[in-house]
Amino acid sequence: MKQEIFEIRSNTNIAPQVYRMVLAGDTSPITAAGQFINIRLAGLYLRRPISICDYDDEALTVIYKTVGNGTEALSRMTAGSRLDVLLSLGNGFDTAKSGRNPLLIGGGVGIPPLYGLCKRLIAEGKKPSAILGFRTGSERFLTEEFRSICDTVVTTEDGSYGIRGFVTAAMEQTPYSYFYTCGPLPMFRAIDSVARTSGQFSFEERMGCGFGACMGCTCKTKNGAKRICKDGPVLEREEIEWQTQA
Repeated sequence: MKQEIFEIRSNTNIAPQVYRMVLAGDTSPITAAGQFINIRLAGLYLRRPISICDYDDEALTVIYKTVGNGTEALSRMTAGSRLDVLLSLGNGFDTAKSGRNPLLIGGGVGIPPLYGLCKRLIAEGKKPSAILGFRTGSERFLTEEFRSICDTVVTTEDGSYGIRGFVTAAMEQTPYSYFYTCGPLPMFRAIDSVARTSGQFSFEERMGCGFGACMGCTCKTKNGAKRICKDGPVLEREEIEWQTQA
């Protein structure tokens, strides 16, 4: 974990309540797709954790949804502003277990970390595919970016774009050697009920400190209590006790 000052290069509204922010600074602490940063915002006690969508040697990209005071304040920040950032936090995705044709399954704002994962898998010589789920077509984002690098299916609950229904409907039609997923808990439960292989789940959880000190995001697993911020956010399918997940 390292504390750094990043400068905002851009902060763009890309879908209803969804923003893409590019931050310039030292990205060397990032070691795996699926890790996150923790941003300090003036006047707010707790930092705001946001998953890393993509990065290079000079900048990182995050995509976030405005759901409270912190993200609302973040959405109003402009290019040139500076942010106090802790990075890189959490244990990301393990790509060694993916096999040749891994499937990436994202729901809503759980989609961004899968984009960086997709690029990492391709760099390793694998051929990933993706299923991206939204409530309605007007809320979609990153779909064209995914389509430019891998086979991608989009589902919407109301059928206004792509396949009508949930991501699980598309899973039944897709061959895969392993899966990675990030999104809401109900989606996780549905995926676990139909998945044909092992996989990894990246949990979205309310966090206090973001680095394991406060124990506020602890969950029970078959291997004991784990902190989503430090031991996760990625957990393997076999260790998750679904009956204990609220």
